[in-house]
Amino acid sequence: MTQALYTELTGKINKAIAGKDILLSIWDTTGTTLLAIAGQQGLTINRDKDTIEVTSKDTQGGWKENVVGFKEWSIDNDGVYVRDHDSHQLLKTIFDGDDPVLIKVTNQKAKTEMFAGLALLTSYPIEAPYDDAVTYSISLQGTGALVDLEDAAIVPEV
Repeated sequence: MTQALYTELTGKINKAIAGKDILLSIWDTTGTTLLAIAGQQGLTINRDKDTIEVTSKDTQGGWKENVVGFKEWSIDNDGVYVRDHDSHQLLKTIFDGDDPVLIKVTNQKAKTEMFAGLALLTSYPIEAPYDDAVTYSISLQGTGALVDLEDAAIVPEV
């Protein structure tokens, strides 16, 4: 293998992020303690845009026309249910209430912050199959912007 090929391949590997390194955390209701949700396995950050149809009778070719509307984000997270962990006690409290929760997504290996925002906990089911571990899943619906903390750290030149 040539040195150039080795350098190219290892460079790509070094830039890849392993999903196991990405953690979802929530701030407690006082805003003083950040808790990583115990038992995490899967994490999906959804970012979507609405479309608004603007088709009119004079639209050419019979094709619908759309423009971009509002943006939204949500997070789906699942894993092994650790009932007595503070994070799951907090999730229960948040679910029983109506207040938004401040979330943060971090890369624990690189020790970098990735995303943060306010979200509503809209779903928190517990699954208990007879032949497997008890698991949880949560759905968080963002309210306001999902802040990209890696971009926020970059100060634009003046």
